[in-house]
Amino acid sequence: MAKEELQVLNALDVAKTQWYHFTAIIIAGMGFFTDAYDLFCISLVTKLLGRIYYYKKGSALPGALPPNVSAAVNGVAFVGTITGQLFFGWLGDKLGRKRVYGITLMLMVICSLASGLSFGRSPTNVMATLCFFRFWLGFGIGGDYPLSATIMSEYANKKTRGAFIAAVFAMQGFGILAGGMVAIVVSGAFKAKYPSPPFEKNPNGSTVPEADYVWRIILMFGALPALLTYYWRMKMPETARYTALVAKDAKQAAADMSKVLQVDLEEEGQEERPKEKKQSDFGLFSSQFLRKHGLHLLGTTSTWFLLDIAFYSQNLFQKDIFTAIGWIPKAKTMNAIEEVYRIARAQTLIALCSTVPGYWFTVALIDKMGRFRIQLMGFTFMTLFMFALAIPYHHWTLPHNRIGFVVMYSLTFFFSNFGPNATTFVVPAEIFPARLRSTCHGISAASGKAGAMVGAFGFLYATASIGVQKSLIILGVVSLLGTFFTFLVPESKGKSLEEMSGEAEQENENQTQTSHEIRVA
Repeated sequence: MAKEELQVLNALDVAKTQWYHFTAIIIAGMGFFTDAYDLFCISLVTKLLGRIYYYKKGSALPGALPPNVSAAVNGVAFVGTITGQLFFGWLGDKLGRKRVYGITLMLMVICSLASGLSFGRSPTNVMATLCFFRFWLGFGIGGDYPLSATIMSEYANKKTRGAFIAAVFAMQGFGILAGGMVAIVVSGAFKAKYPSPPFEKNPNGSTVPEADYVWRIILMFGALPALLTYYWRMKMPETARYTALVAKDAKQAAADMSKVLQVDLEEEGQEERPKEKKQSDFGLFSSQFLRKHGLHLLGTTSTWFLLDIAFYSQNLFQKDIFTAIGWIPKAKTMNAIEEVYRIARAQTLIALCSTVPGYWFTVALIDKMGRFRIQLMGFTFMTLFMFALAIPYHHWTLPHNRIGFVVMYSLTFFFSNFGPNATTFVVPAEIFPARLRSTCHGISAASGKAGAMVGAFGFLYATASIGVQKSLIILGVVSLLGTFFTFLVPESKGKSLEEMSGEAEQENENQTQTSHEIRVA
């Protein structure tokens, strides 16, 4: 590796933790706060949408979204997310991380607001408009995955890199928590302002006209945190690793880094070298990539895919599970806004007690325990708790055992977040070459969202056809498979990005070969 490039990268690896590292965590993390808020808040309002738009007069039960509409509303954002992860991941390697970073955020802001403004003359039109904007919302969210992870990994030093990347992802926990809290505040305010009887007492009066504002306000609130960080995201310089290793401009990399980090670099004698393509600069579809990183990519894609089947199934349909065990009252005993309030309260409690702590346990311990051990532990405990819930399922449905069910269910969330939900995000940003890092992270993340779609669509039909118990057994088997595929993922604790990707080794081979050719000449 050329002396000036080596100097820049070494300076990054040994740099002390500074204020800008935390600023970068907030800037990148607010994107993930918005991502999680937007992806998960829809599960809080789907039952309300059913009551408002699909109630049949004279029916003994409140209105509910038809299975195909429910699957579309819950899952269409994932289709957009997959597309965005692949597209922006590739674009981030071609144009640079900074150039496309603001586009993803503005897409999220615009489409969050537009989702809440979904109107139409018929329920079908409203749902179609909502699905349209949630697809493009997902497209923007998808781009944030590879870009945020890559940017944070390339800014961080090797001692605390895992904690910094995990901290960005941990903002997802606060996003889920905020979704529940916003829903509680909004539904609580409307419930107090517009009281209405339960459905079983007055079917028509249980859903007041003003309830239509509740879901719109909840969805639109997701635009606020993203909008607040847009300016700071635009002020971030390009990462020094991209500029030095991909753009081949070590002098500019040093200049950019010195603007935000306090490091000592000598700029004399640094000249921009021509961007010649070396033999070691293999592409994604080359035999060299397959030989060096093929199993790594299989490991990151398969574990993220399996994790998200379980994780999103639990998150999107926890309201149905809580209703099945009786923790949330039956729909007909509540009015429309009361139901939103109860669902949001349950989701907030789970997020507060297990989801958020799990993320921050990972942040605290990932650079001590390592990625591999945390991921293996997480998948193992997820498997055990899933089976512990599923096998004696009838036991947990009894009224005096419901608290025990909630505790066990919370522990599956805790160990998914203090486990593979965080590590599957961290590792792909560390183990691939800089010129392919964003692309490979996007592929891994897209595989995860494909798993989320399986969870969103599959769990919906599975619970309807085979019941909650067998669905939980399937999720236990999925988690067990995740433990096996974890063995394909390398440990990156304490190593530089160039050591993990093999770029340092490739550059040394090139220099050795060049020196040999000079001596021969």
